[in-house]
Amino acid sequence: MQFPERFQDLPAYAFPRLRALLDGHEPGGPPLHMSIGEPKHPMPGFLAEALDSAIGGFANYPVNEGTPELLEAITGWLDRRYGVTVAAEQVIALNGTREGLYNAVMALCPETKGGRTPTVLMPNPFYQVYAVAALSVGAEPVYLEATAETGFLPDLDAIPAEALDRAAIFWLCSPSNPQGAVADESYWRRLLALAEKHDFRIFADECYSEIYRDTPPPGLLPAAAAVGADPERALVFHSLSKRSNLPGLRSGFAAGGPESLRRLRQLRAYAGAPLPNPLQHVAARVWVDEAHVTENRALYAEKYRVADGIFAGVPGYMPPEAGFFLWLPVPEGEEAALRLWRETGVRVLPGAYLGRDAGRTNPGAGYIRAAMVAPLEDMRRGLAAIRECLYD
Repeated sequence: MQFPERFQDLPAYAFPRLRALLDGHEPGGPPLHMSIGEPKHPMPGFLAEALDSAIGGFANYPVNEGTPELLEAITGWLDRRYGVTVAAEQVIALNGTREGLYNAVMALCPETKGGRTPTVLMPNPFYQVYAVAALSVGAEPVYLEATAETGFLPDLDAIPAEALDRAAIFWLCSPSNPQGAVADESYWRRLLALAEKHDFRIFADECYSEIYRDTPPPGLLPAAAAVGADPERALVFHSLSKRSNLPGLRSGFAAGGPESLRRLRQLRAYAGAPLPNPLQHVAARVWVDEAHVTENRALYAEKYRVADGIFAGVPGYMPPEAGFFLWLPVPEGEEAALRLWRETGVRVLPGAYLGRDAGRTNPGAGYIRAAMVAPLEDMRRGLAAIRECLYD
């Protein structure tokens, strides 16, 4: 029996890998999971009523691209948040944003570029679906180091010209996972100019955009509109998982140029798994409400304050600009994660699990990622344990 070779070199996914590292060892204290970005803040209070009012919709097949109600809620949110006008036909509702991150590459990455294998550029470390999607379409993933020296975003001036010439897609996560760095408007404009020069698309993973300290992170769509970019050059992804503490609702969306969305919708018609209609109804209610988002952001503001206090004086500590992860420097990530688990019961993710070797070393190897998603006092206990175990 023959199997494909395209995924042969994939490492185990981050969380099975973490279980293999830690689960054979007893925790050194009450277990506290800070490895996964699963928010534990309150969900919007109107959720149960919204679901109950739409429960009969489970008797019908879902609307594939998104109900009119949901698409209107999403386009309205884009207008309020970013000041951009997007038609309903330029949006697709997703069954969890990861579905869209994968299928957008399937739908929009060409088979060749200039007669050669296309490249898909991405920051390193990164959300691992970017690379798997590239491999699925026979493209070459190109890993661009996003380190402290580069502000935890790819250095646009250091990308090899050959990789740019073959580039079909450039992935950028802002605010970034895992470091919490934010691409400012100048960075977006520089990237758009590069995309124009070398003729590639930009896919912006903006799923952490609503968790920030002071200033709302700029987005790709308003930057593209400001410079008059081709609408097909920009595709953005958003989610309710982080904004509204609803990872289990599996509601996100993609928005971009009309032809890109036509192709995404066409692929969805054949191979997608649309969100059930009652859940689309709930999602529409959530997208139009900002009060719970403001309350959620206030909780994270206190968490930023606590984290900054606990790690004050730690060499190399970089307070995240946005998002809810801490990217903490350690001599060796796996060793630190194992020690922390065995001595304190706190569970974090080795940074190397989110990166790849790219010419030199894995840029995540000297870090651990800690998610600030637990209730405040639990998080405070976990961060204090990290400080005492690994730095004092």
